[in-house]
Amino acid sequence: MFWIEIILPLIGGLALFLYGMTMMSDGLKRTAGNRLRRLLEALTKNRFFAVVAGTLVTAAIQSSTATTVMVVGFVNAGLMRLSQAAAVIMGANIGSTFTGMMIAFRISLIAPIAAFAGIIMILAAKKKKIKNIGTIIAGIGILFVGMNMMSEAMQPLGTNEQFMGLIRQAQIPFIGLLAGTLLTAILQSSAAMMGILIALAGALVIDLQTGIFILFGANIGTCVTAIIAALGATKTAKRAAIVHLLFNVIGAMIFSVIVLLPFGFISMIERIFGSKASIQLAGTHIIFSTVTALILLPFIKQLIWLATLIIRGEDKPREELRLLHIEPQAFGTPSNAAFQVRKEVERMAQIALKNYNLSTKVFLEKRTDLIEEVMANEEVIDFLDNEITRYLVLVSVMDLEDSDRERINSLYQVINHLERIGDHAENIVEFASAYISKGRVFSDEAMNEIIAIENKAQKILSLAISVFISGIYDEEAVDTIHNLERNMYSEVQQYKANHFERSKTSVGERNIGLIFNNTLENSRRVVHHCGGLVRSLGYQNYQK
Repeated sequence: MFWIEIILPLIGGLALFLYGMTMMSDGLKRTAGNRLRRLLEALTKNRFFAVVAGTLVTAAIQSSTATTVMVVGFVNAGLMRLSQAAAVIMGANIGSTFTGMMIAFRISLIAPIAAFAGIIMILAAKKKKIKNIGTIIAGIGILFVGMNMMSEAMQPLGTNEQFMGLIRQAQIPFIGLLAGTLLTAILQSSAAMMGILIALAGALVIDLQTGIFILFGANIGTCVTAIIAALGATKTAKRAAIVHLLFNVIGAMIFSVIVLLPFGFISMIERIFGSKASIQLAGTHIIFSTVTALILLPFIKQLIWLATLIIRGEDKPREELRLLHIEPQAFGTPSNAAFQVRKEVERMAQIALKNYNLSTKVFLEKRTDLIEEVMANEEVIDFLDNEITRYLVLVSVMDLEDSDRERINSLYQVINHLERIGDHAENIVEFASAYISKGRVFSDEAMNEIIAIENKAQKILSLAISVFISGIYDEEAVDTIHNLERNMYSEVQQYKANHFERSKTSVGERNIGLIFNNTLENSRRVVHHCGGLVRSLGYQNYQK
C-alpha cells in the first residue's frame, strides 16, 4: 500500500505536468511559431547570434527538444549549415534552463487560479489569439498543479530507508549520470526530468549533492529525441543530432570532474543560490549549459569533425528547400523582379522533370533507394509552388511592361501544371512501393506497356520543359506535344483494355490490376499537364 499511495499520485502529477508543458508549448508555438522560425533563419549567419537565437526560441517554446528537432529539419532541408546548427543547439541548451528555473520558483496558490483562468479563456474567447494565450496560461497552471501533486506524493519517500539508500547511489557519478540519461530518454523530455528532480528536492528527499549527476545525465538523455528524428534524414542532419549529443556528453564530463575537484563547487552553488535544493538544481542547470556553450563555442569545427568521424560518407546532392533566384531586396525594378521569378519557375520545371524520371526508375528498375530523393524533391516542388505564387502576386501589381505582364500571368498556370506533375510522380513511386513490398509480379506484356507509356511521357515532358525554358513559342513543338497528348490517351485506353482481357485468365494480372491502371493513368496525366503547360504559353512571339 505504501508504494501504491506514492506511485499513483506521482504518475497523475507527472501526467498533469507533461500535459501542462505541452499545452503551454503549443500555445506559444501557435502565437509566435512562424516568427520564431524566421528568427532562427535570420540570426544564424553569425555564431554568437545563432546561440542567442537558439536561446530565445527555446525559452519561448519551452522545449530544447523541439528547437533541436526543428534545427535537424532545417539542416535536412538544406536551409542551415552544420556549423550554424551547432551554435543554435548550444543556445537551445541554455534556453531550456529557463524551464527549470520557472519550475523551481513555483507559486502553489496561483497554479489553480491560472489553470481556471486559462480554461475560461479557451472556452469563452472567440478570437484565436485570446484562445492561444488562454492555452499558455492554462498550461502553466496545470504544470504547477502537477508539480504540487508530485511533491506531495514524494514526501513520504524521505523517511523510507530502501528508497533513500537507492537515491544515495546517485552520488556516485557514473550511476547518477546513467540514471539521469535513461530516465530522460524514456520520458523524452529533460523538462519532465527536471520537474521530477525539483519535486524530489521540494519534498526534501534529495539535496544538490545527490541530484547534480542525475541533472548532468538528463542533458545527455534529452538528445535521444533529436537522434530519433534524424534517423531517416541526411547524413548532415544526423551529424547535427550527434553534435547535440557530443555537446552534452562533453559538458557532463567537464562538470562531473569539476564537482569532484576539492575546490568546493557544491558549496559555491549553495552560496550563490541559497539553501533551497530545488533552486540550487535549477541554478546549476543554468551554469552547466551556459559555461559548456562558452567553452565549446570556439570548437564548433572540432565538434563537426568528430561528428563526421562518427557519421561517415557524403550526402547525395539534393535540391535545397529555399528560393535560389528570388532576392526580395532586388525587387525594386519590375523587370528584374519578373526575371527572378521566371528563373525560379525554370528551376521548378527542371526539378519536376527530374522527379518524374526518378519515379519511373523506381517503378521499372525497383530502385527503392531513390524513393527518399523523390519525396524530398516533391517537398521542394510544393515549397516552390507556394513561395513563387506569393512573389507572383507581388510582381503582378508592379508597373510592368505588357510583355512582362503576360509572361507573369502565364506563370501562374505553369507552376500549377508543374506542381501537379510532381504529384503524379509521387503517386507512381507510391504504386511502385506497393507492388515491390507485396511481391507482385508483372507479366512481360504488362511491363512492356508501362515501359512504353513512361518512356513516351518522359520524352513529352522533356520537350514541354524545353519549350518553356527556351522562352520562345515554338509552334511546331507545341503542335507535336498536343498530338502526342491525344495519342497518349488512346494508347492508355488500349493498354487498359488489353490488361482487362489478360485478367480474365490470369490471377497474377488481376492482382496487379489497380497498380497497372493507376500507373498508366498518372503517366497520362503528366502528359496532359505537359499540354496544359505549353498551352499556357500560347501567345505568339513568346520571348524572355
